Amino acid sequence: MKKKLLLLAAIPAFLWNCTDHDPASSTKFTLNPQSVAEWKGFLKTGYFNNGTIAVESDDIIVQDGKVKGGSFTIPVSSIINLNLPTEQVKEQLVHHLQSADFFNMALHPDVTYNITDVTPYSGSKEGDVAGANYLVNGNLTILGKTHPVSFPAKIVIAGNLLSVEGNVKFDRTKWGITFASDPDLAPENYIEPIVEVHLQLSGEKK
Repeated sequence: MKKKLLLLAAIPAFLWNCTDHDPASSTKFTLNPQSVAEWKGFLKTGYFNNGTIAVESDDIIVQDGKVKGGSFTIPVSSIINLNLPTEQVKEQLVHHLQSADFFNMALHPDVTYNITDVTPYSGSKEGDVAGANYLVNGNLTILGKTHPVSFPAKIVIAGNLLSVEGNVKFDRTKWGITFASDPDLAPENYIEPIVEVHLQLSGEKK
């Protein structure tokens, strides 16, 4: 009889825990074609090239009005340069970025980011986007190598719509992209390891 009472007492707690983590309570959002990342790469002289690259999502998971996880993909084939003066030199730069010197598109066609955790953020550091309210933590995979990358972001969820804006910086050499990173190079030939990315993502409920 005592065992039966203990079993009955445990059932409500078990059901509560199941309900608390029920994946059915999560909502999936998919990024739309307007989602984009603006990139900048700098020489030691301060000169920079910039452009855009597309951002596509598998799913962004929202639970209780907050982003809980998900992932997005950045296809290397979608790199565009914006600042160079002619289409020919723009194309030359893009092809170089897609080559084995940089993102090696032939072997690694995508860059991916998997969200592991999103926490409230109330800081204000130089480079943060205006209104940043969450810290996004996750794993960035480039050239088959994965390292953690975090960034403050402004995340807004309104009905069926989702928007995410954030500035991301990462050291390309950690992923094995070492072209023109020898410190003995002349400033006009040395490409800074830090790449700057401005994410502008928008999505809709599936």
